Amino acid sequence: MKRHGFPIWFSAAALVTGLLPHPVLAQADEGREILYWVAPMDPNYRRDKPGTSPMGMDLVPVYADQQTAGGEVSIDPRIVQNLGVRTTTVERGKLWRRIDTVGYVAFDERRISHVHLRTDGWIEKLNVKSDGEAVRKGDVLFELYSRELLNAQEEYLQALRGSNDYLKRASRDRLEALGMSSEQIKEVARERTAVRNVRVLAMQDGIVHGLNVREGMYVKPMTEVLTLVDLASVWLLVDVFERQSQWVAMEQPTEVRIPYLPGRLWQGSVEFVYPTVDAKTRTLRARLQFDNPDSVLKPGMYADVRIFAGPKDNVLSVPREAVIRTGSTERVIVALGDGRFSARGVMTGIESGNWTEITDGLSEGEQVVTSGQFLIDSEASIKASFERLGRGEPGESPDPDPMPMSDKP
Repeated sequence: MKRHGFPIWFSAAALVTGLLPHPVLAQADEGREILYWVAPMDPNYRRDKPGTSPMGMDLVPVYADQQTAGGEVSIDPRIVQNLGVRTTTVERGKLWRRIDTVGYVAFDERRISHVHLRTDGWIEKLNVKSDGEAVRKGDVLFELYSRELLNAQEEYLQALRGSNDYLKRASRDRLEALGMSSEQIKEVARERTAVRNVRVLAMQDGIVHGLNVREGMYVKPMTEVLTLVDLASVWLLVDVFERQSQWVAMEQPTEVRIPYLPGRLWQGSVEFVYPTVDAKTRTLRARLQFDNPDSVLKPGMYADVRIFAGPKDNVLSVPREAVIRTGSTERVIVALGDGRFSARGVMTGIESGNWTEITDGLSEGEQVVTSGQFLIDSEASIKASFERLGRGEPGESPDPDPMPMSDKP
């Protein structure tokens, strides 16, 4: 399929070098030495005079001032401008080992308490009905009926009627061992009456998490009745890639942003670095701690975390987008001036934000391409391939006048 006399598909090389058939670019410029003429879609098809290619396209001139050293390409300034090529200077300075990662809010495990009973019995009255309910220290969570507790109270009252101090202390200690508080024991001694239903109190402020019983249930000491969690303080657990694990240390400054609260910033520090790497995700876990008096940070929330792991001085760096990675190699496009560019292999070091360290291949002050570099790199690769084909491999005799199959006898 053709459109306006040329196929609608074209190569990156033709785009970069300006070899597309165009009323302006296809005509020879006066005053410039022409070396030969080539096909727009096949730079290997050369002639010493104007004509048409096997595809019916006008040949375009190649000028002497377009010839560059090996590995270099020359691009008309108009094409450079049309492609939006941007460059930046290779700088030497300080590069922060900045870790950008994600984390999630979790309970502060130092503020979790589990409620278990020390005897079996029945939940007579349950004052908390569902997970998430807030309670204060000393609130009655539920009332328990236990035959063992009732018998222990009767023994304590019997001891109080006598004069044996040892028996009084022993019976009181038994009530404490079974879970009665000091206030409740004093109440029994004062009223001289055993309490049928013993009140179980909250030992801390917090919310109910994991309510596993309902009113009327029979429970045993092994039963985890419920869990209380204080959200006045929370942890933020973050995962760091294995290659960055040596950067992380305790007390490093951090910044945290929560997606659902745009514009709000939490500043803290690394509180703890876990000693092992996760075998599945190959990440190292670090822990941050934040006060949460207004309960804005809720367990399970995701957060964007930035850890400042300290600077590295006297580093050559370029924008990350300037580096072309092909799996086995890394290279950049160096701007040589006057429309000339060169693809150069480099070795990279650490990455921090939008910057990449260059350990070999560049010098301070050189200009590298940060936009349009992939098209230039494609042109440089194609040019190098054609040069190798022109030289031929050892033992081969390159065709000095290549012709299309249809033109050969």
